[in-house]
Amino acid sequence: MVRIAVMVSGGGTNLQALIDAEKAGQIPHGKIELVVASNSKAYALQRAADAGIESAVVSRKAYASQQEFDQAILDTLRSHEIDMVILAGYLSILSETVIQAYQDRIINIHPSLIPSFCGKGFYGLKVHEAALERGVKVTGATVHLVNEIPDGGRILLQKAVAVEEGDTPEVLQRRVMEQAEWILLPKAAELLAAQLSEEE
Repeated sequence: MVRIAVMVSGGGTNLQALIDAEKAGQIPHGKIELVVASNSKAYALQRAADAGIESAVVSRKAYASQQEFDQAILDTLRSHEIDMVILAGYLSILSETVIQAYQDRIINIHPSLIPSFCGKGFYGLKVHEAALERGVKVTGATVHLVNEIPDGGRILLQKAVAVEEGDTPEVLQRRVMEQAEWILLPKAAELLAAQLSEEE
C-alpha cells in the first residue's frame, strides 16, 4: 500500500474529496497517512482529525531559511514513511530539494486547463478571475506531476468545465471544484499509487 501525504493550506475541500474517495474504495493502491498544513489555522486540519488521519503543521514563518523549512518538510514526510505527496490547495512553492527527494511522486491540482492561466502567481481565485477577464468559454482543472517549474510538470489528467453567462470568479471556482477537481484528484491519486506499487 502506497503511503500518501496530502499537503494543504486552507479549507481542504480537495482533501475531503480524497478522504471520501478512499473511504469509497476508489484509491485501492494508496492510503492517506498524513496531512501537512502550511499554517495551523487551515480548516483542512479539522477534516484530517475528523477522518482520524495524523497531521502536522510546517510553517515557512517558523524557519529562518528556506533550507531549514525544506528539511522540516522532508523530516516530517520521512518520519511517516511517505511514498507519495499530493498538493491539494497548498500555497507554498516546494523547492528543488523536496521535489528531487520525491521525483515523480508529487502531484498537484491546478484550477485551469494547463497551459492556460498557470505558473507563478496563478492560484486560487486569481486563476478564475484571469479566465473570466480573457473571456474563455471553457476552463477546467489539471492534475500534473510536480517539477521545478510551477505548474510545469507532466500532465496526468484534465477535465473541461463550461464557463457560463454571468459567472463570478467565486461561482466559477465552485463549479470547477465540483465538476473537475474533486473528480480528477482521487483518480490521479489512484493512477500514481497503482504505478508506484507496481514499481515496488
